[in-house]
Amino acid sequence: MILIITNKEDVHPTPVIQYLSERQIPVFRLNTESLLTDYQFCWRCDSQVMGFRIKNIHTGIEIQGADITAVWDRRPEEPKELPFDNSTEINNHNLKEALGFLRFLRYFIKDIWSIGSIVNDRVASSKMLQMRVARFVGFLVPDTCFSNRKEDIMKFASHYENIVLKPIENDSVLDEKNSKEYFFYTRKVSSNSIADVPEEAFSQTVSYVQSYIEKQYELRITVVNNEVFACKIDSQILDEDKGKIDWRQGYDYGLKYEVYDLPWKIEEQCCSYLDELGLNFGCFDIIVTPKNEYIFLECNPNGQWLWIEQETGMKISEAIAESLNSISAFYD
Repeated sequence: MILIITNKEDVHPTPVIQYLSERQIPVFRLNTESLLTDYQFCWRCDSQVMGFRIKNIHTGIEIQGADITAVWDRRPEEPKELPFDNSTEINNHNLKEALGFLRFLRYFIKDIWSIGSIVNDRVASSKMLQMRVARFVGFLVPDTCFSNRKEDIMKFASHYENIVLKPIENDSVLDEKNSKEYFFYTRKVSSNSIADVPEEAFSQTVSYVQSYIEKQYELRITVVNNEVFACKIDSQILDEDKGKIDWRQGYDYGLKYEVYDLPWKIEEQCCSYLDELGLNFGCFDIIVTPKNEYIFLECNPNGQWLWIEQETGMKISEAIAESLNSISAFYD
């Protein structure tokens, strides 16, 4: 049986589960925010057995740990729901205990073949490690600097007319009082303007900056178990504040997508990159310059891809389903 670990709001597993279900391949979806309210579970270790079972109390579907042949560790969230309301302190304690159990369980099954990994995904999210591995497999990468000193950022920026400022991990802030979420996108900054920024703007955080690279267009490359799906994103037709610098801003402003014939060398570099990090899946963001150079920006080890499938017709969900099923079939 295939175990998919995710959350209720995640739509990406839906077409994969549909594909598998149509072929009568058993799947168990674990929505982790509802661990305590939607599931019954038990992990045991004694002289007879070491393993676990989980049952969805609404559907009656049950999975035994020994029957899991492949895992898609997709987008688990911390447990948030409780069957009974207690004091705030008790509620927090119970949820933290459930989170601890969930982490332990995911570590326990870490050696089962998986797309997504509690062990490797976190490590592979390091932008510094990504640059090292990308260079090792032959990618060109932007010049990059992390620092909490204005002096370092100014020295770095002095070599370029413009740089880009990027979030490291936290790309949004929720203003709970006003029920509004603010997003931090990649921002193009004139190097000359940095001198006017107060010192405390640098010392109170960590700045992540790169050399600004002119784009002909951008690529979103999704790799599923060495099967490569390349999508061209024509972001340069947009205004700077509507997707030209960071294409994520351009969803509502006419971004154009099309299937892209990726050179064999870049395909090989993408697959080698994932192999180096022990991953079976990754979403690469790459710039193609006016000189037709391919510049690696980053690789999300568990990135979004469904909108690419919907825009281009590329069968990414089918590739994920087939990868999970092919490993399962090996154990039958």
